[in-house]
Amino acid sequence: MNITEPIRILIADDHPIVRDGLCALLNRQPDMIVVAEASDGDEAVEQFFTHHPDVALIDLRMPQTDGLHAITAICQRAPEARVVVLTTFDDDEDIYRALRAGAKGYLLKEAPREQLLESIRSVHAGKSGLAPAVAAKLVDRLNRPGLSERELEVLRQVANGKSNKEIGDLLHIAEGTVKVHVNRIMGRLGVSNRAAASVAALERGLIRHQAPLGGYRWRSLSPDEWKSNP
Repeated sequence: MNITEPIRILIADDHPIVRDGLCALLNRQPDMIVVAEASDGDEAVEQFFTHHPDVALIDLRMPQTDGLHAITAICQRAPEARVVVLTTFDDDEDIYRALRAGAKGYLLKEAPREQLLESIRSVHAGKSGLAPAVAAKLVDRLNRPGLSERELEVLRQVANGKSNKEIGDLLHIAEGTVKVHVNRIMGRLGVSNRAAASVAALERGLIRHQAPLGGYRWRSLSPDEWKSNP
């Protein structure tokens, strides 16, 4: 009788209670075993190449190095790696960048446990592990033109509340050129004003808010980040 080896799994999530819950669920399955855990992106990369799991479950938002950069680092060194993103974020840009980085599956933490188990088994078998809703968002993203590096720079400043003149001074371009970029950005995002553009960009993962001293401001991916994680 053939005895099938269990699927060896790495869990990377910065919340201990999430890791504990996943370990309990996965280790109860006769065909799965958790072989390593990580609490941030750097540790995820280290644990992956230490234990060489069959499947890695990786959250996107983690301290130090985030999940997207961890996936990129893993898949650049091990193109055959089988990674499933397990996160609370379903922005279409997050989905797009994670899959471009090398992830084979993408699930939300609210997904039924049966869907998680099915995704792990599917990815382990060399198939896709996308939830239907995630697949629909990906199709929508692929059918929509992206923003250029310059447009992302302008969008970041729009979200920071800068006027066209202020943006032009910061980026060393003419005010009229900024206006052209803003109009093109709003068209591509399908909105009619600057505030709506900021909200849409946040919802789609084009910009993220962060809280430095003094309060919140918006952040978009830098040109270098965008090149490495389109």
